[in-house]
Amino acid sequence: MRIQQLEYLEKIAEIGSINEAAKCLYLSQPTLSNAIKELENEMGIRILHRSKLGVSLTEEGREFLTYAKQVTDQVDLLEKRYKNANKRDSRLSISSQHYAFAVHAFVEFIEAYQDDSYQFTLRETETQNILEDVASFRSEIGILYLNDFNRKVLEKLFAEKNLVFSTLFFAAPHIFISKDNPLAAKVEVTLEDLADLPYLSFEQGNSNSFYFSEEILSTRPYKKHIKVSDRATIFNLMVGLNGYTFSTGIISSELNDDSIVAIPLDIPDRMEIGWIKYQRSYLSPLGEHYLNTLKKHIRDYGFAPIEEEAHV
Repeated sequence: MRIQQLEYLEKIAEIGSINEAAKCLYLSQPTLSNAIKELENEMGIRILHRSKLGVSLTEEGREFLTYAKQVTDQVDLLEKRYKNANKRDSRLSISSQHYAFAVHAFVEFIEAYQDDSYQFTLRETETQNILEDVASFRSEIGILYLNDFNRKVLEKLFAEKNLVFSTLFFAAPHIFISKDNPLAAKVEVTLEDLADLPYLSFEQGNSNSFYFSEEILSTRPYKKHIKVSDRATIFNLMVGLNGYTFSTGIISSELNDDSIVAIPLDIPDRMEIGWIKYQRSYLSPLGEHYLNTLKKHIRDYGFAPIEEEAHV
């Protein structure tokens, strides 16, 4: 077994295609495929499931990659300490629901990073994609929320995909609206106050289950409902149409200017925002750094990050 083979496997798992991974690694497809087959033969396990749609890790492959990443992370540390040339770029991938605080923490994380070469990825994506990204090692950390409505379904999926959820903080429900919205002067709003305003939510693609919604009250009927795919659009519609969406109450003025405000919503609910990782994996030093930056950012907004044992 060679370190290079483990690096190849990481790239294939990240991309989900041997052909595309070969292009990134400047290898021919047969060369890369043979390297992984040799690794499978040497280890005596089947690491990849191959199909016409691409490749995915087998259950044994997922566990093997967990240990392989620990090896390559240690190689990175050795190279950074003792080797001045030809070191691998530092890599970190995060998948998240559409939270400004996750993006702002990512910016702070990169600003504090000292190396002049890195490959970082932040995916603001659908809930189902977050689960798949972390389960397939495409991302090291996923950020999403639980509440009484979606908890049983998502925790069942965590268990099926060998993921663990750790709580970051609890938040009372708020709405995001334009600062020029007539409701912006209120100390608190009710659902009745919102009845005639356009409701904005993030679409969830083919996995359009109410349980995958990024917003609370996903089964409630709305007279005016607009689905969008990104935060820039949702904020533009808040300003242009006086629309609203449900939120944690954390908004980053540094990233979104001061045109959007958060107002508490008078309902008996709370959101548990947390992060997921693969059950048998350990966070890389970069993953730990991002998570600590995220907790600091949350603390700066007046929330107390919760340190508790992760649960499936």
